Amino acid sequence: MKLKCIIVDDEPIARKVLQEYIEDIDFLELAGSAENPLKANVILSEQAIDLMFLDINMPKLNGIEFLRTSSSLPLVIMTTAYAEYATTGFELDVMDYLVKPFSFERFLKACNKVKDYCELKNQSANGNKISNDHFFVKCDGKIEKVLYSEVIYIEAMLNYIVLHTEARKMIVYLTIKSIIEQLPQDIFLKVHKSYIVNVNKIKSIEGNEIKLSNGAKVTISQNFYDTVIKEIVKDRMIKR
Repeated sequence: MKLKCIIVDDEPIARKVLQEYIEDIDFLELAGSAENPLKANVILSEQAIDLMFLDINMPKLNGIEFLRTSSSLPLVIMTTAYAEYATTGFELDVMDYLVKPFSFERFLKACNKVKDYCELKNQSANGNKISNDHFFVKCDGKIEKVLYSEVIYIEAMLNYIVLHTEARKMIVYLTIKSIIEQLPQDIFLKVHKSYIVNVNKIKSIEGNEIKLSNGAKVTISQNFYDTVIKEIVKDRMIKR
């Protein structure tokens, strides 16, 4: 699998470093570079791009504004000197956030994360799921099998997620966006920007709070509330 990527950064030296890093990774193909988001839009309109390396501090339109004002961008890895925007970046569903100067090893780790995500997404799209009762994740250097029925809820933690299962917690190098797109929607429901719950593990709902089978409590986002309640209750509410 080759991932076509672009660089969006107003610093020539930064673009050169990224270009050299990209050339050393066999599954990346550089399709172009731009010094600001407006020029990047031209490339995006002409080619199918899989991944964008995006800086924040740029003239006219910065990287965060670009993410907020564009609805059809490729996967994004932020590459910036501004560590304080990391939380905002992950709220906007970027795949990873690299603070300059970063090493090639850290860059490769972020790119491998994107590659794994794309491969899993392609498998799901092609109907190549091995089973309808489990999935696999990389955790602590191992590929581990996780049963859907074991997962109680999933929590976002910057550029990681925490799988809260009946037996333990598993920290996995994925985003909340990537995992919700690959889990069965009839079992798992995103109730907050930072939480996904297994609907079969819900014990009760009080106000905007869900109580789960292990005693944990998860907040329902105000923006998600009506949709979440509708999906959880569906037509199973017994009325007077």
